[in-house]
Amino acid sequence: MEIYVFDSMSHPTSSGSGAQLTTPVQFLKGVGPQRAIRLANLGLRTAQDVLFFFPRDYQDLTDVRAIADLEEDALLSVLGEVEDVTLRSIGPGRSLLSVQIRQDGQWMRAVWFNQPFLEKKFFEGQCLLVAGKPSQRGGVWEMTHPHVEVIEQEDRDAEGRLLPVYPLTEGVYQGHLRRVVREVLDECVQSVEEIFPESFLAEHHLAPLAEALGNIHFPDNKTSLANARKRLVYQELLLLQLGLGLRRQRRSATATAPVLEATGKIDARIRRRFPFELTEGQNAAIADIVADMGKACPMNRLLQGDVGSGKTVIALYATLLAVAHGCQVAIMVPTEVLARQHARVLGEFLQASRVRTTLISGSLTKSQRTNVLGELKNGEIDVAIGTHALVQPDVEFANLGLVVIDEQHKFGVRQRAELKDAGPHYLVMTATPIPRTVTMTLFGDLDVTEIRDLPPGRQPVNTYLATDEKREKWWEFYRNKLSEGRQGYVIAPLIEESETWDVASLSRVYEELANGPLSDYRLGMIHGRMSGKEKDAVMRQFNDGRVQVLVGTTVVEVGVDVPNATVMTIEGAERFGLAQLHQLRGRIRRGTLPGYCTLFADLENDATAERLEAFVKSGDGFELAELDFKFRGPGDLFGTRQHGFPPLRIADLLRDAKVVQVARRDAQGLLDADPGLANPEHALLRQRVLRRYGSVLELGDVG
Repeated sequence: MEIYVFDSMSHPTSSGSGAQLTTPVQFLKGVGPQRAIRLANLGLRTAQDVLFFFPRDYQDLTDVRAIADLEEDALLSVLGEVEDVTLRSIGPGRSLLSVQIRQDGQWMRAVWFNQPFLEKKFFEGQCLLVAGKPSQRGGVWEMTHPHVEVIEQEDRDAEGRLLPVYPLTEGVYQGHLRRVVREVLDECVQSVEEIFPESFLAEHHLAPLAEALGNIHFPDNKTSLANARKRLVYQELLLLQLGLGLRRQRRSATATAPVLEATGKIDARIRRRFPFELTEGQNAAIADIVADMGKACPMNRLLQGDVGSGKTVIALYATLLAVAHGCQVAIMVPTEVLARQHARVLGEFLQASRVRTTLISGSLTKSQRTNVLGELKNGEIDVAIGTHALVQPDVEFANLGLVVIDEQHKFGVRQRAELKDAGPHYLVMTATPIPRTVTMTLFGDLDVTEIRDLPPGRQPVNTYLATDEKREKWWEFYRNKLSEGRQGYVIAPLIEESETWDVASLSRVYEELANGPLSDYRLGMIHGRMSGKEKDAVMRQFNDGRVQVLVGTTVVEVGVDVPNATVMTIEGAERFGLAQLHQLRGRIRRGTLPGYCTLFADLENDATAERLEAFVKSGDGFELAELDFKFRGPGDLFGTRQHGFPPLRIADLLRDAKVVQVARRDAQGLLDADPGLANPEHALLRQRVLRRYGSVLELGDVG
C-alpha cells in the first residue's frame, strides 16, 4: 500500500465525483503507470500536487498581429504555420536560415544568420509564435533572429490567451501536462478549502483560493493572472511569517533561561578587559544583548555587522556576562581555522583570569576528546569553542547558559537548533550582512541588531578590477608593499559547479608565484583539505610574520585576523559573489594601514563586468549584500533548502520584497490578536502553517 504525505495549502477532501485531491496521478485521465513515474520526478504524485504545481512562465498570445497589420521596427508577435525551411550558404563559413511562416493566406520570413544548427528545430506544419521587430524586404515582411516558441497542436486556437509553461522533465511535454492540470482543475479545484475568512479576503483585496488556482494555471487575461498571483504569493509568504511568529511565541511562552543581569560591577569588570573605547554601534549592540540576557525569556538575537566592525567584542561581552553568573558558553564556528583563531583571541583577552576555555574540534585524538568532554560535563570548563563537533550527541554541558554562533549562514536551521534546547540564550553573528528581505524570512524568528560603524583608525581598502595586461604592474606594487614589511594574500577560486577546492590549481598558482613574481618572499599555502593541525601551523607562521604571503582558497574568507596584511590578489573573481569578495577583502582591513586589493577576472560577460565594477565602487557590506541579492537572487545567497525550509512554490524574495513586508506585518497583527491562532476562524490557517513549516520550525502542536 502506498502512503502519500501532504505538504500543501489545500485539504484532502473528496470532490464527490471523478478525481479527488488524494487521487494518485497514475489514475488521472491520460496518465497511467509509466507517465506517473515521470511526473513523480517533478514532485507530482497526487492531484493535489498538480493543483499547486505552478507555471514558471506563460506564452503570451493576447497581442498577436495579423501579418497584414505588421509595422516597421515595433516589437510584435505573429502566430503561424511553418510552410518552408531553407538553409543556404552566403559565403565562406557563412549561412542564412530562412523559415517561411503562413497565416491565413499571408506569409512572412524568420531569418537567422550563421546559425545552421537551428534548421533541425523547424519542420513543415509546425505552429510557431514568432516575436521580433519586422521589416519589409522586397515586399515581404521579415524578422531577423526573432524569439520563437513552439505552440502545441491542441493550442493552435489559443490566440488571445495566456498559455502556462511548466517546468518539465524527460518524457513530459507541455501539451500533456496542460491537459492533466486542466482535468484536475475541473474535477478538484472546488474541493480546496479556503483558509482565510471572508472578511480577511475582503480587507486585503484577495481573490478566493479556488479562483486564484484556476487563473494561475489558465488565466483569462493579464489582470486575472496578476490577481491570482497576488493571492498565492501573499498566502505563501504569510504562512511562512506565521510559522516564524508562532515559533517566537512558543519560545517566549515555554522556554526559560537564566536571568543574567549586567550589574554595574559586572559591566565595569568586563569593560576593563577591553584595551580600547567601544564604538557607538558596539555599545548599542551590548545594550540590546544586556536587555535580552537580563530576562527569563531566552535571547534569540542576530547580530549583523560589516567586516571589521568589532562583533567579536560583543560576543566576548556576552560570554563574560554568562560566565560571571556561573553559566557555560558554547561558541560554534564553521571552520577549524576560525575556531582556533577564536580560541587564541579569547585566550589573549582572558589572560590572568579564572575563565577556563577549551577548543573542541574534529582533530582531537580520542583520549583528548574523552578528557575534554568529561571536564565539560562536570562543569570544569566555562567556554567551549568549536565547529559542528560541538553538536555531536556525546557533547554534554553541565550548565549551558549561552550559545554564540558565528557566521550563522554557514549552518542550516536544524544544525543551529541542535544547541538551542540546551542553551537558552542564543546569539548568532554574521559579517556577511543579509539582505533585508532574506532577514525577514529565513531569519524572521530572530531579533536583529546591526552595527554600521567601524572602530576609529580603520582605513579603507583600495580596490581595483584588472585584466591580464595589468599583472606585471600589480605584482611590482605588491612586492613593494612586502618589502616595506607588509604581508599579503593570494586567493584562488573554486572548481566551477563544485564545492571541492581545486587543490591542484592552487598548487599551480603557488608554484608560479614562488618561481616568478614572488620568488624573493616566503610563501605559505592553505586550503580546506588540509588537516586542522596543518592549517593551524600555517596560520601561526602567517600571524608571526614567518610567512609573508598566504596563498589560499576562501578558507581565509571569514575571521582570519592579521593586521599587518594589507595587499590581496583575487584570481578568477568572476566566480565569487559580492558578499564573498567583500569578506575576502575584509582580511586586509584589520589594522590602521590602508589596504590594496586587485581582482583579476574574465570580463567578457557584461553582467559579470557590471557586478564586479559595482563591487569596486562600494566598500559598504550592507549595500553589497543588497546588490548581490539583486544580481544573483536569493537562491545563490541563502537557498531555502540550505536552511531547511521547503522551497517557495511561487513567491520570489527579490521580486516580491514588498509583499514580504506586508505579510510580516499582517502575520504579527494576526498573532497579536489571536496568539497561537487558536480562534476557530483561524483553524484552517493554523493547520496549513503547521503542515508546511511545523517540523522545520519545531512548532509541534502550537496552541
